Amino acid sequence: MTKQIYSVIKGTGSYVPPRIVKNEDFLQNEFYAPSGERMNKPTKVIIEKLKEITEIDQRRHVDDQYVSSDIAAFAAEKAIQSAGIDKESLDYIIVAHNFGDVSKETGRTDILPSLASKVKHQLKVENPFCVAYDLLFGCPGWVQALIQADLYIKTGEAKRVLVIGAETLSRVSDPHDVDSMIYSDGAGAAVVEAKESDAPVGIISHISRTDTLDNAFLLSMGPSYNKELDPRHQYLKMNGRKVYEYALHTVPATVKKCLEKAQVDITEVKKVLIHQANAKMDYAILARLFKLYGLREVPEYTMPMTIAKLGNNSVATVPVLFDMLMEKEIENHRLKSGDHFVFTSVGAGMNINAIVYRMP
Repeated sequence: MTKQIYSVIKGTGSYVPPRIVKNEDFLQNEFYAPSGERMNKPTKVIIEKLKEITEIDQRRHVDDQYVSSDIAAFAAEKAIQSAGIDKESLDYIIVAHNFGDVSKETGRTDILPSLASKVKHQLKVENPFCVAYDLLFGCPGWVQALIQADLYIKTGEAKRVLVIGAETLSRVSDPHDVDSMIYSDGAGAAVVEAKESDAPVGIISHISRTDTLDNAFLLSMGPSYNKELDPRHQYLKMNGRKVYEYALHTVPATVKKCLEKAQVDITEVKKVLIHQANAKMDYAILARLFKLYGLREVPEYTMPMTIAKLGNNSVATVPVLFDMLMEKEIENHRLKSGDHFVFTSVGAGMNINAIVYRMP
């Protein structure tokens, strides 16, 4: 059999901020509805309801002196060390994010130069032909960057790519919006490289989609729900109910299509690594996926979860989850050689993507 080029993940790294923000830390917040009216339920009840739905008990926020490019570089350094490679051998550095560097002092977004250029500078990579650029694709950004890395490698354009996802959602969340308790900060990275093999290995298939006709603005920027705040200050806003409905309707079918493309049956999939957006939503997506195959039961330990302790840090959730899995930090979840698993994510755009991966 003729050997083919595949893209395999050589090393991973992540940065989880040490600052823990617990649910009780929000007890002093005043929450408002989108209408601008003060929510009449006690804050404690609101917090308990949010935990019941999302499972979030705590989340991580970056220290004041750091921005997304800083923590992206921290995760990248670990990934390079994990891969055991010379950083000068990187052909591309791709950084997925959505809000750039948002400083604690100004609350403004800074994307000049690009975060990827800042990361390359912090890593002290001298090679001028290591191309650094950013990718904006909502929460599925890191998975999409991984797909781009695979395309570069498959075409021979690159042999080694550093793919990073970093976000500081705590800097763009409205303290008067209940959803602010969902968001968190973090960064994850992976070194992807070419591997010759006579059998499929690494990234076997991938799929992406963008639904804008009716769903473009399910996540967007807008003023605080507290009308007394300056409306010029914009915050992340989400139509949670519609996002849930959209994800449940489209993610399972998209993943199934990706599995069919890879000629892999759901019964061969050991893990589904899904964007940590909302525990209730993720469980429902997984159940719907197995139902599409006529299966009523989801095998135990199929879907590792980090949202309870880390919250939703957007593009960082999937790479952080994968790094923790590789570092054996998630109880009862392991991957071995030959195992198939799925990366999948959904987010602003609205965008969805999936990758079927076979462990080397």
